[in-house]
Amino acid sequence: MRGIASCYNEHAIRVSDSYCSRPSNQAYHCPKLNPSTRDSVTCIYKLNLIKTQKQPFIRLTWTKKLLGQGFSITITNSENSPSKLNARQLEKTKGNETFQSHNFQVQVLWDLSDAKHEEGPEPVGGFYVVVLLDTELGLRLGDQNPSIEELPNHDADAKEPSFSMVSRSETFSGAAVCATKAKFCETGISHDILIKCGAEEGASKGHVLSVCVDKKTMFQVNRLRWNFRGNQTIFVDGLVVDMMWDVHDWLFNSNSASAVFMFRTRSGLDSRLWLEEKTLNPHKERDKIAFSLLISACKNNH
Repeated sequence: MRGIASCYNEHAIRVSDSYCSRPSNQAYHCPKLNPSTRDSVTCIYKLNLIKTQKQPFIRLTWTKKLLGQGFSITITNSENSPSKLNARQLEKTKGNETFQSHNFQVQVLWDLSDAKHEEGPEPVGGFYVVVLLDTELGLRLGDQNPSIEELPNHDADAKEPSFSMVSRSETFSGAAVCATKAKFCETGISHDILIKCGAEEGASKGHVLSVCVDKKTMFQVNRLRWNFRGNQTIFVDGLVVDMMWDVHDWLFNSNSASAVFMFRTRSGLDSRLWLEEKTLNPHKERDKIAFSLLISACKNNH
């Protein structure tokens, strides 16, 4: 399937009242659809290194393994660098590994021995992942901490790392009922997001897309076979958020049955759809502080 960006750059379909219903307090219920299984989670963090004044990106991917969970880590100079570029796969439950990447000496310390998982490969507690770049603390994840003996090159008096998540990508398999959580800004709260794509109740051939945030239906797209690509604006935590979807292959392609959904924050009420703005002024896009959530759903787990 083509990238979602190319679809909207060429022929964005605007959501109109003719097929997008008004928000309501009741969630849409798709009959006989079970929740999808989360297979992988990729988070991209932007670091703010004080000593070197550099702002590299760390791409961390959690995946399922036959004998448990594992993760890979990549250091890049750009948010959009290829995910497989110099990726370091770390499969042990606990370790301390040092390697070179993008002119940085990278030290990764992690302990997943007592990690707790709710759904999917990403731990929610009982773990830590710490990343140092040239001995400077750049990223710290989890509710546990390594001992100071495990940081031989680290200044014990150094400040906490300064970083922010700029994007999150999740892949699901099974039915197109994807449930996740996301924070759209650093000062916001974590929101429950539910996307349902299935046959409409009371109709033999009709399909509907429903998007819910915190158990409230933000919008519904009816006649989905005609409106398989589109975008809709929603408001979360006072932010303008563009929600885009592409379910063409999910509905029509049995060999590559996948659907793509994306949430992306805008810089303000008067700004354009982010893909249009990026096309008009790509240099300005670099300076914007935005967050994106990309969800890919596949009917079969390949």
